[in-house]
Amino acid sequence: MGAGSWGTAFAKVLADSGTDVVLWARRAEVADEITRSRVNSGYLPTTVLPPNLVATADAGKALDGARAVVLGVPSQTLRANLGQWRSALPAGATLVSLAKGVELGTLKRMSEVIREVADVPEDRVAVVSGPNLAKEIAAEQPTATVIACTDHDRAVDLQQACSNSYFRPYTNVDVVGCELGGACKNVIALACGMAAGLGFGDNTMASIITRGLAETARLGAALGADPLTFAGLAGLGDLVATCASPLSRNRSFGERLGRGDTVTQAQDAAHGQVAEGVKSCSSIRELAARLGVDMPITDGVHGVCHDGLDPRALTAALLGRERKAERQ
Repeated sequence: MGAGSWGTAFAKVLADSGTDVVLWARRAEVADEITRSRVNSGYLPTTVLPPNLVATADAGKALDGARAVVLGVPSQTLRANLGQWRSALPAGATLVSLAKGVELGTLKRMSEVIREVADVPEDRVAVVSGPNLAKEIAAEQPTATVIACTDHDRAVDLQQACSNSYFRPYTNVDVVGCELGGACKNVIALACGMAAGLGFGDNTMASIITRGLAETARLGAALGADPLTFAGLAGLGDLVATCASPLSRNRSFGERLGRGDTVTQAQDAAHGQVAEGVKSCSSIRELAARLGVDMPITDGVHGVCHDGLDPRALTAALLGRERKAERQ
């Protein structure tokens, strides 16, 4: 459900793994193009989609009889979209989140939003997280990911549905840790992009990544996540890919800010692609404050994106002393 870059790429992964897939597109012309030419030119113009992937703009048709419903819409629109689809969700289907963020206002993770809106138990909700840059996956470059679900057997079923020669999923029961790793890395990638835009080098980048992982892990610990999750694909793996790659929307957005663009100018340059961290930095910051967790880089990113601070303020966030004991 969602024919953006990642939604389309993951639909291709499933189809290439032998799973029959229906891809829902919000715009009828996108669904028609995929059906007619096997291409989604607006997001993955060089990727030919497999024949066992069909597209439709009819949500009811897409959901009819589905064993799993993969939700590939931006995190801040998930609640509204899922509310429209709720009555058509097949009974017993696994609901899979591709979105990475923390909802504004409620401060809920995406799996919590899904459980609330769809009124399903937590063992029916799974999340996908890892170093998953859509264009590289669509080009069938080797990568790995994590499928997290409190029901291990359900995670294994999804693992089997999307395993192929270029995409290797691992399973995990730590939904909290996987979701926080995916949400927080977008914010840290904004910081890395700002640093690059300011002309800083690899020492600065490595420092932001390392300190960003530390503050993500602190938030995770406060919410009961497994610390080992942050050392794996859903933590460090996703963080490195998103912070280092020019394909990362959040890094590219941050780089524009570092070079002097306003937030509005950076949004215009993104041509409709969503940099999730711009909004999520606010909800993550508020969640951390509620829990008494120090997240100085997140604070700095929020200041640049929402309070008009100079991107060089991130240097102070990186080098400043935390309120609690410093840890590597």
